Amino acid sequence: MEKFKSWNPYTFSLGFIIFALLILYLIAFQIHVGEMAIVTTFGNPTREIMEPGLYWKAPTPIQKVDRFDAKIQVLESKMEESFTRDGKNIILITSTFWRINDPLKFFRSVGYKDEAERKLVSIVRNYEQGIIGTYNLFELINTDETKLKLDEIQNKIRESCSQEAEEIYGIEVLEVVLKRMQFPQEVTRDVFERMQRERERIAETYLAEGEGMASDIKAKADAEKEKILAQAKAEAKRIKGEGDAEAAQYYKVFSENEELAIFLRKLESLEMTLAKNATVILDYRTTPYDLFLGKDFEGDKENNK
Repeated sequence: MEKFKSWNPYTFSLGFIIFALLILYLIAFQIHVGEMAIVTTFGNPTREIMEPGLYWKAPTPIQKVDRFDAKIQVLESKMEESFTRDGKNIILITSTFWRINDPLKFFRSVGYKDEAERKLVSIVRNYEQGIIGTYNLFELINTDETKLKLDEIQNKIRESCSQEAEEIYGIEVLEVVLKRMQFPQEVTRDVFERMQRERERIAETYLAEGEGMASDIKAKADAEKEKILAQAKAEAKRIKGEGDAEAAQYYKVFSENEELAIFLRKLESLEMTLAKNATVILDYRTTPYDLFLGKDFEGDKENNK
């Protein structure tokens, strides 16, 4: 009776909570965002979980949960030597972006990330060497972007790797990138020589285009010059014709009155000589200064004759 009275309800409640939490720990589990899981029963996969949330299972060791990372993984290979179709060897470092696409197939075929990466490195290496062997070196490195085939090569490697990795291991290969390319000394020399020849060819092309443009500009300038000269000559002829026509009217008047013409000519000469700030000593009978003498001088000249 005394033992029963000594029973503490708080201790009982605490023990019950701990027991409930232990049971909950054994039969419940949570999948976080960016995770996927396989539930196994006595070691055999029985359930595939792709979405995050709270799930139930039988206690261990009846059922067990294997979790996998659903995010994109990056795998960088070591330096690998490959040969191009024209016999040039290059050293490549490749980055492969991948993720688990089928967790059940992944669990059955590889089970763990390290083993999956080891398999994936082998797949990428095989297809990389095989595909690069069908291309020439100038298609991997070139100053002319139209001759480069890097995107095409990377897409072919990705498609081939993804097909095999997905069918066998449940892995999706999202991208294969040729991250770095290195060349032996003799290959480097060949690359530099080819780049130099390519630059010289481009320079010659630009020079030829420049000379063609210069010839075209010169021809247009010559044609424009001839056009302007022709217009100027035509305008000069027109002005001369108008001047001749106007002068003809005065010639007609002068021919009818020769004395008026002589008088006007003398006035013009007199104006030109007097306009200059100079001293001129001439005979007073010299034309056109004889105008200052008047008609008496003209009469004397007639008498002298």
